[in-house]
Amino acid sequence: MADRNAGSVLLVGNFLSAPGGARCVCEDLADHLAAEGWQVRRTSARISRPLRLCEMVATAWRQRDGYGVATVDLYSGSAFLWAEAVCEVLARAGKPFVLTLHGGNLPSFARRWPRRVRRLLRRAACVTAPSGYLREQMLPYRGDIVMIPNAIDLAAYPYLFRPRVSPRLVWLRAFHEIYNPTLAPRVLALLAAEFPGVELTMIGRDKGDGSFEATRQLAARLGVAHRLHMPGGVAKSQVPALLQRGDIFLNTARVDNTPVSVLEAMACGLPVVSTNVGGIPYLLTQERTGLLTAPDHAGEMAAAIRALLCNPALAARLSAAGRDLAAACGWSRVLPQWQQLLNGLRRKPSL
Repeated sequence: MADRNAGSVLLVGNFLSAPGGARCVCEDLADHLAAEGWQVRRTSARISRPLRLCEMVATAWRQRDGYGVATVDLYSGSAFLWAEAVCEVLARAGKPFVLTLHGGNLPSFARRWPRRVRRLLRRAACVTAPSGYLREQMLPYRGDIVMIPNAIDLAAYPYLFRPRVSPRLVWLRAFHEIYNPTLAPRVLALLAAEFPGVELTMIGRDKGDGSFEATRQLAARLGVAHRLHMPGGVAKSQVPALLQRGDIFLNTARVDNTPVSVLEAMACGLPVVSTNVGGIPYLLTQERTGLLTAPDHAGEMAAAIRALLCNPALAARLSAAGRDLAAACGWSRVLPQWQQLLNGLRRKPSL
């Protein structure tokens, strides 16, 4: 008898773009699998965290006859508890599941709770990581982690080769202290005297920890408020056009993994200047695909931007090499890896 769950998958993660939240990688994966003919079930789009957890658990159990394999996004902190609860239900239902590691804080969380992390990872049929950094850091807890990179729709990001750049800076991230947004206006202030036309656009949602207002107030105190534009959060479809208005992309994070925003910027041809944290040095190579600077060091980041503005050959090299790197993370290359993995696991019992 044919397997009625062949080609059917449950994706467990944050599907929050429709209700106004950020769009996560799991949403793109769900859409691309569905376009390839998979029967895709998704959970959850609830804004309320407790309700989201309840819906994830309930969906995994109630719809157990409707999918053959599941994927579960794994983050640190309270979100780790959610994954534990969902995976317990999946195990009881006899469903093989894939854990996908996310977030630059996960390695430090694992060092704090090694037994708990090791137990959960070993229950999965497979564990994937989107970066060499997370894979390397989490190998002590599961030795066969598979690397599948975060992906982007390359066609949605028109490429503009930049043989030279202007002082139009772009930042794209949520306003939260782990992304250190206040570093950006400090850099802007250091560049203002030397480059009178310098301006900075900071795109992202206010996560509510005070970072958005702190960034705005700091720019005012430094005398660069008129050079700073803060349009807030935007739809995913608007990102390419907003990126193309700039010439240099800034990533100021204190903790990071493989940010999709950096891939998006490189796909558009923007040279990237980023703090050298977490998975960033696994993604970018100094002076080949990006410029890396010390965390929270405004002077060093300003100097890197100055180098791009004064050295067209460097800007051109980063613009071209960045696009090539982004192309390696296009869905045309990444989706077959997911399909091969899921097809291989859908009849395999969870560990």
